[in-house]
Amino acid sequence: MCVKYKYLIFLFSLIYSILEISSKFEFTNVECKSLDKNFADFEYCYIKSVNRSYKYLSLKANVFKKPITKLKVNGALFKRLNGYRPFMYNVTVDACRFMDNKNSNPVAGYFFDFIKLNSNINHSCPYTHDFIVDKLSIDEVNHRITNVLPFPEGAYMVETHWIAYDIDRVVVKVYGTLS
Repeated sequence: MCVKYKYLIFLFSLIYSILEISSKFEFTNVECKSLDKNFADFEYCYIKSVNRSYKYLSLKANVFKKPITKLKVNGALFKRLNGYRPFMYNVTVDACRFMDNKNSNPVAGYFFDFIKLNSNINHSCPYTHDFIVDKLSIDEVNHRITNVLPFPEGAYMVETHWIAYDIDRVVVKVYGTLS
């Protein structure tokens, strides 16, 4: 009788340990590039590692021609397989319309949810200020990538093109690994 309980306890502990295994996302790099320095340029763009388990991303784009009344954002997800290859999503959104109705595009809504609490880009046009993403924590990104919409393990890049008045102005690339 006692041996059966030991096996049962062992089986439950094994199942529990398997269920506790989860994926972890980590930032590896960020690149911010202004394609039109007369329109906008980056004051800063970096990933800061506070300790082994806490990293965050921050960037600030200074906009020199305000207000912005016509803005589109193209976002594409890439996975590294002998170089970065397109993976699942490549969406262009009219940012002014999207901010009026965030349910209009579920894919854009999913990716916007990553930055909405840490940025000042959470209202509709016109934009009369610089664009800031401040201390986007790896914990917030990890939750969305592993729990909300799970992704397979691998190295990823999210590339966004910020298009004002139908001219590509800024490119932001965020790199990370899911293990």
